[in-house]
Amino acid sequence: MRSKVLAAIAAATLALPAPTVSAQGRDRPVSYSDTFAIGANGLCEAQILPPQPGAGLFDRGYTIVCRDAAAPVGTLWVLRNAEPSEAAARFLPTAACAQGGGAAVPDALAGSANFSCTDEDVGTRRVLVAGELGGKLYAGEAIAAYADAVRLGLATLVADHPVQGDVAIPLTETGDAAAFARAQARALATDAVIAEAYRRSNSGDFAEAAEFFAETAASGEGANAIEARLNAALLQSNLGNYAEAARGFSSVRGQVAGDPVLARMLRNYEAIDALNAGAPQTTLDILERPLPAGAGSRDALAGLEITDALAARLSAEQASALDSIGGLTPLERADLLDGQTEYLKATALRLLGRRTEAESHLAAADSTLAGVRNGTVRSILWLRAQVLGELADLAERKRDVATAEAYHAQAIGLLAANYPDSPALLSSKAQLAGFLARNGRKGEALATYRDLVEKAEGKPAPALRRLLVPYFDLLGEAGLAEDEAAGDMFLASQLLQRPGLAQTQAVLARELSGGSDEASQLFRKAVNIGRSVEQVRNRIALLEGQSAGDSLAAERLAAQRATLEKLEAEQLSIQNRLGEYPRFRAVSDGRVTLGELQEILKPGEGYLKLATLDGATFAIFATPDMARAYRVGIDPNALEAEVDALRATIAYVENGETLTFPFDIEKSRALYKALLDPVDAEVKALRHLVFEPDGAMLRLPANLLVTDDDSVERYVERIARNGDEYDFTGTSWLGRTVNVTTTVSPSAFRDVRRAPGSEAAREYIGFGENTPLRADRGTLGTRSALAGGEDCLWAPAVWDYPIKADELYTAARSLGATATDERIVTGDTFTDTAVLGMKDLDQYRILHFATHGLVTAPQPECPPRPALLTSFGGDQSDGLLSFAEIFDLKIDADLVILSACDTAGAATLGATREAGVTGGGFALDGLVRAFVGAGGRTVVASHWPVPDDYDATNRLIDGFFAAGEGVELAEAMRLSQARLMDSKETSHPFYWSAFAIVGDGGAPLRK
Repeated sequence: MRSKVLAAIAAATLALPAPTVSAQGRDRPVSYSDTFAIGANGLCEAQILPPQPGAGLFDRGYTIVCRDAAAPVGTLWVLRNAEPSEAAARFLPTAACAQGGGAAVPDALAGSANFSCTDEDVGTRRVLVAGELGGKLYAGEAIAAYADAVRLGLATLVADHPVQGDVAIPLTETGDAAAFARAQARALATDAVIAEAYRRSNSGDFAEAAEFFAETAASGEGANAIEARLNAALLQSNLGNYAEAARGFSSVRGQVAGDPVLARMLRNYEAIDALNAGAPQTTLDILERPLPAGAGSRDALAGLEITDALAARLSAEQASALDSIGGLTPLERADLLDGQTEYLKATALRLLGRRTEAESHLAAADSTLAGVRNGTVRSILWLRAQVLGELADLAERKRDVATAEAYHAQAIGLLAANYPDSPALLSSKAQLAGFLARNGRKGEALATYRDLVEKAEGKPAPALRRLLVPYFDLLGEAGLAEDEAAGDMFLASQLLQRPGLAQTQAVLARELSGGSDEASQLFRKAVNIGRSVEQVRNRIALLEGQSAGDSLAAERLAAQRATLEKLEAEQLSIQNRLGEYPRFRAVSDGRVTLGELQEILKPGEGYLKLATLDGATFAIFATPDMARAYRVGIDPNALEAEVDALRATIAYVENGETLTFPFDIEKSRALYKALLDPVDAEVKALRHLVFEPDGAMLRLPANLLVTDDDSVERYVERIARNGDEYDFTGTSWLGRTVNVTTTVSPSAFRDVRRAPGSEAAREYIGFGENTPLRADRGTLGTRSALAGGEDCLWAPAVWDYPIKADELYTAARSLGATATDERIVTGDTFTDTAVLGMKDLDQYRILHFATHGLVTAPQPECPPRPALLTSFGGDQSDGLLSFAEIFDLKIDADLVILSACDTAGAATLGATREAGVTGGGFALDGLVRAFVGAGGRTVVASHWPVPDDYDATNRLIDGFFAAGEGVELAEAMRLSQARLMDSKETSHPFYWSAFAIVGDGGAPLRK
């Protein structure tokens, strides 16, 4: 079992908390916190403001930050010696206010007043409410669309504890939890950001905490910035991004020597990273390394000796050089980190089976950590819960069941009191449920698992990928009806992280929900300006690192900040207008029940959902009238190896050349049996399979799986008779008889199936055959790129192998386009600048690109940025239609065809940030996601370099478009692929299997 150990020690305790500590966590007044949630649906938060000039000692101000809003939407105040009648002049001095029409005022407030105001600067309508209680003025103001946040925020301040209720605000749902956290971090007072970062990290909200630490790293100085970068690296490890974590640790390694706290932190964090990666022995090796000279001196810490590192901080005139974090002294922090070291050793030893040694290290951890302020430091209680989990595991292995259960209960109580509704609490409950299941208490285990799935409310929880295995196994053993077990597993599996494409499809469906009315156009504008805000913020972050000694960079930075200020104001104005439409004030539930899915499926359709957990793979299969869940006969690591091996026999790129080997038909057959054997008969009876892959299967089309043993035997016999090892004619591929669609989540499939079709007036537009820079050199054999050039730029020769436009013209004619409808963009007219400048792209129902796909990187050390190759078009052109630029297109397409290389691949975090979007990193998150973001409902994309040899791709696309009236997309693709399967020269899956239909293959090809 891998251990996801949380972020750094801001403060800690390991001793069992006294009842008063738990009570403090549960009943902690809002007035003691720098932040508090507004309402119960997690859409708005109040964050304390720095003391204002002239403010009294007990005055408090909070900024209101809400999801999908780029800037704060309002403020809340608690003041002494102020009158409600003064509120308008005091809080909105530049606005024109009239009494009445504002938000509701809490009943407890006396002398209350509410106002409707117009901001003179931008013309935005705002609300303002104020009232008195106990000699204090409670006031709040916000943009009118966020009146609910003012009402509930004030009620919370008056009650001094969280007040239940939902906040209804305008939402695009373009931002995930991490994006919301990024906005919160920018709005929070600088000295409170790192404390909030630790709080979120300790509660298990790793992606959100990473944004807070990134903000601290950007705005902090000296050791504070280093500490933030260390934590950001650890959080990347906790999220499974190990390469990113390694880069983060490496970037600070030379800066921590001599600092006793930071040196310990780096040692522990690298040990945690090794644990996360499943290397407990490496963890022990790291923890046994001696600290750098001077860093281990407790005497220096106790006596506040001015070490070289501290002297450097003082010489830089950093006011915080002698400060402590959370009130702890450096010596206390070092002790806590040493206690964490003992805990990590215990975890690694337990994983290595050395349990007696593990117990002794847990005892040492307990003694060390409990010695800091008598174990009463509140903010490290998450670590106590983790230790209790370790103790529970050891007790269970000794068959001391009662003690183990007590430890689990204590851990849950600790987290419930201090981190309610957190991922850490969900993980602790999952550990208890697993314990109950292992000890024969299946009913209690099922109830506990179902409760935590319900409490998660569909929000992805990365740690559950490890902890749900016992639940899924239990569902198959508990004697439940097949459909009940499948329904439970189906809901729980939606808590696993999914590709960013799913979020983008949800945003598109939200936009299309009202057709092309004014509200939908406003929604689109809100989405685009939100992306623009993120893009400018990213540019600012880059310039901030360059502006110190560069006057030109400083000038550009000032210009970008001015642009950001204007964009934020414009976005808030649009959000205010969007709030007038009720359908954009509601949040759609991201979860889909199995029953809801079955209602969406048509007769003859089936849905197969894979879920790869830590150590086990599960599947849920459903048709309109049956459902079944089962454990797949291959674990995720083995699945990864098998997919890699299978793909290597299809297409292997070496020195820019694509090589193809005899397809491993035996592996393909074994993979089909491992994945589908329990539902073999049901799958073969389908007309259309909707496949939701996970893990390695995101990178492999399901249509090339072999459905019978006879195909393998015939191939082996033919080879034994010196037959052609590249001849696979007669093979029973899954894609020969069953139409296959790929989707990334149940909600994504639901949304695209329900979305209204394109209203474009014209049928088809095709792009391809770029103008070469030098002589046209013919063909590369595939639609991929040559090896890269220097300085992360593509070599000019990449443009000298244009893809001929034959398939574009044939496709247009197959669709029956008239001379006036047909539009083929090639040569000098097919430039990136020309495509970006087209104002009528949304007038075409089908967009078709036949060109080279550039989805890797020019050099291994360069960041890959997915793009389609075009001609060059002037000074502003780079001959590439990039991921970010595609997102900027405005299309209204039922179908986008990417007849290029590897277009089903991923995009890096950098590429998504450049586009102003969040999430990503999975297969299908690259060009597919970009075209969905631009307005494409269904995308046809390729899993490897598609071939031009034997005219294979041209023939495949021609056959696809030749389908008759009423033929569904997936059926049109299957029929065309079958023609290539039946031709000896193109029967290898390399030639016919690459393309996947992502979206809804049940939609008709022709309108």
